[in-house]
Amino acid sequence: MKLQQLRYIWEVAHHDLNVSATAQVLYTSQPGISKQIRLLEDELGVEIFARSGKHLTRVTPAGVAILQVVGEVLKKVESIKQVAQEFSDESKGSLSIATTHTQARYALPHVIEGFIKRFPDVSLHMQQGTPMQIAEMASNGTADFAIATEAMEHFHDLIMLPCYRWNRSIIVPKKHPLATKPQLTLEDIAAFPLVTYVFGFTGRSKLDEAFSSRGLETKTVFTAADADVIKTYVRLGLGVGIVASMAMDDEQDSDLVTLDASHLFEASVTKVGLRKGVFLRGYMYKFIEAFAPHLTKNLIDQAMACSTKADVDELFKHVSLPTF
Repeated sequence: MKLQQLRYIWEVAHHDLNVSATAQVLYTSQPGISKQIRLLEDELGVEIFARSGKHLTRVTPAGVAILQVVGEVLKKVESIKQVAQEFSDESKGSLSIATTHTQARYALPHVIEGFIKRFPDVSLHMQQGTPMQIAEMASNGTADFAIATEAMEHFHDLIMLPCYRWNRSIIVPKKHPLATKPQLTLEDIAAFPLVTYVFGFTGRSKLDEAFSSRGLETKTVFTAADADVIKTYVRLGLGVGIVASMAMDDEQDSDLVTLDASHLFEASVTKVGLRKGVFLRGYMYKFIEAFAPHLTKNLIDQAMACSTKADVDELFKHVSLPTF
C-alpha cells in the first residue's frame, strides 16, 4: 500500500468519480491512476469503486469505510509536513481561512493587513461561503480553520473557540416611521416587511427565535448573505433592514438611520473552528490571537486537548469575550 494510492482514491472520490478530471488536478495520467487503484484493490481484496465497463459508477460500502480512514491518514500526513515546515522555516508557509462575507468584509481587514506585514513570506488564502460550507472546509482540511457564527456545531471533529460577541442594528431610510422611535420593540419591527440575512448566515437563527418567542409573525421580503446588498434594498424602500452592527459605517451609511437592537435579540458569538488533531504553525497561532487577543497559544492548546465540546465550553466559561 502506497501513500500515492491513497491520495488517488481520495481525489477520485472527491471529483465525482471522474478519473480524467482527477488526473488533470494531480498532473498525472488517467491510465496511471486507474492502474494504481486496481493494484490497491487487489492488495486489499475488496473493490473500492463499482464499475460499468471502464467507468466508475459508485463507491462501494467497503470503499466508504476505507475512504473515511484514508481521509484521516491524509490529514495526518499534512500535519507531518506542517511540523517539518515549522522547524525548517517558521516564517514561511501558507494559511487558508474559510469565512463568511460579514467576517471578511468587516471583522478581518485590519487583522489581515497586520498579519501580512508581520509575515510577508506566508501565502494567505481566503475562501468564502455559507457557514455550512466553510465549516466543512475546516473539517475536511481544505482550510486551516473557519471563522463563522453559525453551523460549526454540526461538525463534531471541529474545536470551536469563541472570539467575540456581537449584536444587530435596525436600519431604515431617514423618513421611515421607525426612524424617530426612541427605543424599538419587536412589535414595532414586525409591523413592517423585513430585509435581512439568508437563514443560516450571520446569526439569523437568533432573529427568528426572538420573534417566535413573542408569538410574532414576520414577513421577510428579501434575504441576502451580504450586508451591503441588504442596505441597498433598504435604501430602495423594500423593508426594514436587520444587519450585524459591525456592518454599519457612519460615513458611508449616513443616508440611513441606524437603530440599536441589542436589547431585542440575544447576542451572537463568532468562533474559530479548528480540526481536532491539526498541527498549528506559529504564525497560525499569531493570526488567531490577532483576531481574538484572549486566544493565546496556551489557551488554544488547552482547548485542542479537550475531549468533548462540554470540556471546551467549561474552559471558556469564565473567559470574558469582547463585544464587536
